[in-house]
Parts: sequence; C-alpha cells; structure tokens
Amino acid sequence: MNIHLTRRALLGATALSAVGLALAACDSGGKGASASGSGGPTVTVVTHDSFSVPDDLIAAFQKDTGYTLQITPSGDGGELVNKLVLTKDAPLGDAVFGVDNSFASRVLTEKIIDTAAAVDLPQGADQYVVNNTPALAPIDFGEVCVNVDTAWFTEHGQTPPAAFEDLTKPEYKNLFVAINPSTSSTGMAFLLATIGHFGADGFVQYWKDLVANGAKIDAGWSDAYYTDFSGGDAGGAYPIVVSYASSPAATLTADGSASTTAALLSTSTRQVEYAGVLAGAANPEGAKAFITWMLSPAVQTSIPENMYMYPVNPEATLSEAMQKFGAVSNEPIVVPADQIAANREAWLAVWSEAVGA
Repeated sequence: MNIHLTRRALLGATALSAVGLALAACDSGGKGASASGSGGPTVTVVTHDSFSVPDDLIAAFQKDTGYTLQITPSGDGGELVNKLVLTKDAPLGDAVFGVDNSFASRVLTEKIIDTAAAVDLPQGADQYVVNNTPALAPIDFGEVCVNVDTAWFTEHGQTPPAAFEDLTKPEYKNLFVAINPSTSSTGMAFLLATIGHFGADGFVQYWKDLVANGAKIDAGWSDAYYTDFSGGDAGGAYPIVVSYASSPAATLTADGSASTTAALLSTSTRQVEYAGVLAGAANPEGAKAFITWMLSPAVQTSIPENMYMYPVNPEATLSEAMQKFGAVSNEPIVVPADQIAANREAWLAVWSEAVGA
C-alpha cells in the first residue's frame, strides 16, 4: 500500500473552499474567492490554481493586518499570465502570485507589475530577481524534470529511462506524457530544459522524435500528473511524466521509507515563482502586505508541504520527506532570462509546428 500525499490531496479543504468561493465570486461580478475573517479592507490576489496556504496562517494574516484576503484562482501559470495581459487596463486584483521565470519578462514588458511597489526580500532571494526589478518578488522555487513511476517499471520488468534521449527509444514508446508550454508554465519550463540541453537548433527535432514515439501532450500539469501518470491519483497509463524534483516526496510507501516514483535530475531546470503588486491596484498597500506575508518564515515553511516548491527564505524549514526524497539538482539546466525574453514566442511557434499543436 502506498501513501500518495499529492499536491491535490494536500490542498484538501483549502482548494475546495477556493473553488466554492470563486464560484460565489462569479455571482458577484467576478472579483474572486474571499477567505472568511477580518471584515476589513479586501486585498484581492490573482493566483495559479495550485496556490495553497494553511487556513490558520491565512487567519493570522487577516487578524494581524486587518485585511480580508480574497483569492482568485486563474488557471495554470501560462493561463494566469495571459489573463493578466488581457486585463491589464482593468486589473483583476491587487496582487499576483504564480508568475514564473519563463513568463516574468513578459509581465514586466507588458507593465503589469507596479515596479515602484517593492518589499524587503529575505537574505539570498535577490539571486532570483529578474531584470533588476525586485518589485517582482521571488517567493519559491522548484525544479521541473521528468518523473518515472519506478513501481510500474519494477512490475513490468523494465528499466526506467535515465536521460532525455531515452524517451525517444522504442522501449519507451507510448509511455511519456508531456505538457503544452503554450498553456502551462510547467510545460514551458520543460520546453526550456530541452532547449538548454539540445540547443536552439536541436530541440525541434527532439520534440518531433518524442511525438513519433507516442508522447502525449496534456494542457496542464494537473491533467498530466493526476490523470495520465500511472503514479498519480488516477493511476493513468503513462509511467513517465513531466513534473517536479519534489514530486517523489509525495508518493511514499505506507511506512514512509521509500518513494514509488523518482525524478530524473539530469533533466531538471530551475523554476522560480514570483509575486507582485498589480499596476492600477485598488489596494496596493494590502498587496504589499500580502507579499511580505508570503515571504515570512511561517508561510515559507508551509510552502513545501502545500505547494511542493522550495522556500526562498533561509529561515524556513523542510520536512524530512522533502529532504530525503525531494532533492534538487546540483547543476540544473539554465536558459538565461534575456534569451527567454528574446525568443520565447518564436520557440513556442516552432514547437507548435513540430508537434502539430
């Protein structure tokens, strides 16, 4: 028997309440999901769908600041950015959380972030600042990489893949599920990993070879991991998936001594998630208070267990499971931010042509 402490399970009541509150918000003009509490001025935060902070910490934020926290889930990271761009003249909220480094330059170019509204960053977090703009504050980081269902491979008497190149071999035909980089920040991160590994002249052929070998491409990480991945909640048909280096910490055996999945760290690329005050926010001070709170040791310590990312604040602590089964790569693949900004749209266009998307 395995314990699958997946992100979906860990989100639990928080995610359910966010969905319910978001539906209620649609009836009230679409302002989003309101956490119960202070009854004071509202700070509305637009987030990706995986946002999750424990209810007791939210209650403490509301008590300490006097603000009512209102969360507006807005899809995967790519969808989130697209919505921010389309609504920048009438922003959906006061703050945003969940823009990652593959889209950070876009939100800055589109002037979505109030660059004058910066908060103090924890020691060391400035290494993740994009374009010398600390107003887009780094909150957490993770590593996107290939994950394998080691239990599946053991049961089928097969050796799991170990590198990018293995995924195009006949023995792994119809076993891999990837994610669309046009709609998913996780998918975009993996696309960048293939660009960093194979080069701008080689990644297109690699993707053609993946598709020819039966790779499936899902719209978002949740569909790929929870539905199609054999090691996810639904026990899907694909034992190889694009996910995170931290994911194996969520698929432990009953006694917690081992994980039934593994991350291929040779395929890892660093993903950083940011928060910022939206330009034109109705409550910019409340937005800054939210970002400061997200960087606090208490919230930072909650991030690994609730969003399966790593904290940027060195005062935060990691669980034993994350330390043992969620290790990051010593040499993640890096594509410089200026190259992403200059080539993102062109890379997406040739990727779409290569895979027939």
